Amino acid sequence: MFWQKNIETLPREQLEKLQLLRLKATVKRVYAKVPYYKKLFRAKKTAPKEIKTLEDITKLPFTTRDDLQKNYPDGLLSVTKDKLVRLHTSSGTTGKPKAVFFTEKDIATAANNMARCLTMTGVTKSDVLQNMMSYGLFTGGLMMHYGAEKIGALVIPAAIGNTDRQLLLMQDFGTTSIHLTPSYALYLAAIFEKKGRAFRKKLKLKRAYMGAEPYTEETKNKIESILKLKVYNSYGLTEMNGPGVAFECGFQAGMHLWEDSYLMEIVDPKTDRPLPDGQTGELILTTLTREGMPIIRYRTRDLTAIIPEKCKCGRTHRRIMRIKGRADDMFILRGVNIYPQQIERVLMSVAHVEKNYQIYLEDNDKMTVKVEITKKLFDGNLEHLKKLQFDLTEKLRAEIMVRPSVELVEPGTLPVSEGKAKRVFDNRKIY
Repeated sequence: MFWQKNIETLPREQLEKLQLLRLKATVKRVYAKVPYYKKLFRAKKTAPKEIKTLEDITKLPFTTRDDLQKNYPDGLLSVTKDKLVRLHTSSGTTGKPKAVFFTEKDIATAANNMARCLTMTGVTKSDVLQNMMSYGLFTGGLMMHYGAEKIGALVIPAAIGNTDRQLLLMQDFGTTSIHLTPSYALYLAAIFEKKGRAFRKKLKLKRAYMGAEPYTEETKNKIESILKLKVYNSYGLTEMNGPGVAFECGFQAGMHLWEDSYLMEIVDPKTDRPLPDGQTGELILTTLTREGMPIIRYRTRDLTAIIPEKCKCGRTHRRIMRIKGRADDMFILRGVNIYPQQIERVLMSVAHVEKNYQIYLEDNDKMTVKVEITKKLFDGNLEHLKKLQFDLTEKLRAEIMVRPSVELVEPGTLPVSEGKAKRVFDNRKIY
């Protein structure tokens, strides 16, 4: 299914012409109306007139989250405040958030892109979407809500928390689609297992959309198996309008990134050099349609690759692979670069491992992985526990090249977050 077939299947040559036209307009806009960008352009000794091809994007400066925080609250606006209708923020590491403003047109564009995403996964006006994300300053809840309403689906703005109420809403109103964090989906999976098959048969769930946290294919498979639905990978970030930047279609072979709204690049995070399609690097995004707060070459810190092959669905907007991690999520232990998703991938592929885990880093480069296991095994034979502990330790060592301490804990022992899950606790002292 298509929401805007004429745009979604636009021939590449025409799509790239549209991108170039919008890129030129965006560059001129920020140079003329955003003093900070003019300063960055001049420091790099470039100007709008030098943008003649899409490849010329490399002549422009990067924008980082530090730039957004330096210009807090409204230093990157390209319109007057009376033109704005919405403010969202994303948390920052220095105490100041990253503020992102939207005009009425910006909201409409974001909702339209979200409607494209949902439509290509099968959502129609006959569906019921239960939105289990935050409706606060975080973009996830509202942008998904607007996109589903644009299609004509019935939206239940359940927001986060209150699991008993969430389950009641699913039963009473025939929820077919849910939007939630991966960690909360795992928590729901545990609840579903306790309630049994009879409870699941009462529900009409078909699909789930997960966001706000990175997760592995193993986690996705586990959630699909227990909840008995299809999980669609999605990608978004507040700086780029929230959810709906890229989404899987029905073939689920990568996420289509809406290239009429964003110009994407993949660069080596260490050298900043462009990487060819198929090679993993940092995703860089430039807004092409944003009115209120255009952003040039934003360093997302997310690691992915562009899939060069055409998709069977017929859409010409290129796909990116599932996010492999964040450049700034990586931690270094004993000289080895480690991503939390590497650890999750191992844990979620092993039988008797439950849905929750945490990673603790201590002085002297000590790493402890606490992981919940099934109640049956926890209460069972001590030798079986020792074998599982040994197997997990060796599998993790083979994956991350460092031997961690593995601590097996009873299910329900580790705290569960209904919002974003905190997986890594770095207690090392910095001298």
